[in-house]
Amino acid sequence: MLTKDELPACPVATTVQLIGSKWKLLIIRDLLSGPRRFGELLKSLDGISQKVLTDSLRSMESDGIITRTVYPEIPPKVEYSLSELGTTLEPILDSMKEWGENYKNMMK
Repeated sequence: MLTKDELPACPVATTVQLIGSKWKLLIIRDLLSGPRRFGELLKSLDGISQKVLTDSLRSMESDGIITRTVYPEIPPKVEYSLSELGTTLEPILDSMKEWGENYKNMMK
């Protein structure tokens, strides 16, 4: 997790730094409906590589946006879910969805 001194002074820039990549936003979108396993995320994110998904998940876990739960089973089961902090991003994604829908309707 970054310290306050490592974050941009601008709050918008901070948000963009933490969730601004295409893949991070889509991962959050998928996790808003509940926990997902790695393979489920990989299938739902058309075009993402395993490396990019792994890196994005690790980064968001480090930033406190998602949690990674390992179940002591054989084979091991790992689930990713939004943390309490991560769930506070829902209104942002809802606004982005609404804006995108409005934009599509204007372009018809």
